[in-house]
Amino acid sequence: MHLKLLLPTEILIDQAVTKVTAEAENGSFCLLPNHIDFVTALVPGILSFESQTGAEFFLAVDEGVLVKQGAIVQVSVRNAVRGENLESLQQQVQQQFRQLDKREQQARSVLARLETSFVREFMELGGKP
Repeated sequence: MHLKLLLPTEILIDQAVTKVTAEAENGSFCLLPNHIDFVTALVPGILSFESQTGAEFFLAVDEGVLVKQGAIVQVSVRNAVRGENLESLQQQVQQQFRQLDKREQQARSVLARLETSFVREFMELGGKP
């Protein structure tokens, strides 16, 4: 099989694999080379795959879609983090969430200033709040 994992801005994975395991709304599943064609919506969770050398890799993925057609497995998600093992993956995901929290706080602060400025300008023009 060939796994291709797509993010909005890049192709994260593009390699031959022997097994793909992921999680859908109704539970986890495993795809092997002779599996029937398959389409499912993915939920946030762990996607793992096994390379042709037998090494297992893990990714934390956001919601998305998985399509298996023939020997091609394409996964499209909004966000994914790759880790060598589950422990390092957990640390990377936590670090990424901290960065997102900081960005969200900054965005909220900018939005609050923008709203305040808008109300102030509106009041100066003689409007009623």
